[in-house]
Order: sequence, then C-alpha cells, then structure tokens
Amino acid sequence: MIVDFASWSCIIAGALLSVIGGVGMHRFPDFYSRMHAAGTTDTLCAALILLGLGLQAGLSLVSFKLLLIFAFLLFTSPTATHALANAALQGNLKPKLDGDQPEVKP
Repeated sequence: MIVDFASWSCIIAGALLSVIGGVGMHRFPDFYSRMHAAGTTDTLCAALILLGLGLQAGLSLVSFKLLLIFAFLLFTSPTATHALANAALQGNLKPKLDGDQPEVKP
C-alpha cells in the first residue's frame, strides 16, 4: 500500500511538473529561457515518472530497464539542450535582456 502510494505520487508529480514546464515554454519571452524550462523540467519529469514506474514494477528486469532508460535520458537531455542553445548563440540569436524594449516606429 505504501509503495503504491509513493509510486502514484511520483507519477503524478512528474506529470504535473511536465505541464508546468509546458506552460513555462509557452510564457517565457525568448529562446534561451524556453530552453531552460524545457531542459530542466524534462530531466526531472523523466526521473519522477520512471521512479514511479520502477516502484510499480518492483525489483525485476523491468525496473533495471527503466534505470537504464533514466541513465540514457540523464546524459542526453541536458547535452541536447546545451547543443541547441550553443547553436542558437553561434547563429547570432541574442537573448532578451532586462533593458530591451521593443522598437516602436511612429
């Protein structure tokens, strides 16, 4: 009963965090802050959901495979986010700063 509650708590927390990350990607003003929202929540959501699924599976081959999936996501997701942000910076995409005001033409 306790393992079942902990499992569903992790799965629901991961799903809610995923929705929050999606809202952050929609509301943030520029590419770099959107990449931050995507990269941060993606890894934590995957960790929580896979932990919940691993608790549901118990100690078995399935939980080992879920651990391998998490290890793969732990290394590839931040690396991909960094590569995208670096490519945008190399492509001269400037981040939106605090003092930036939109140009208003009369």
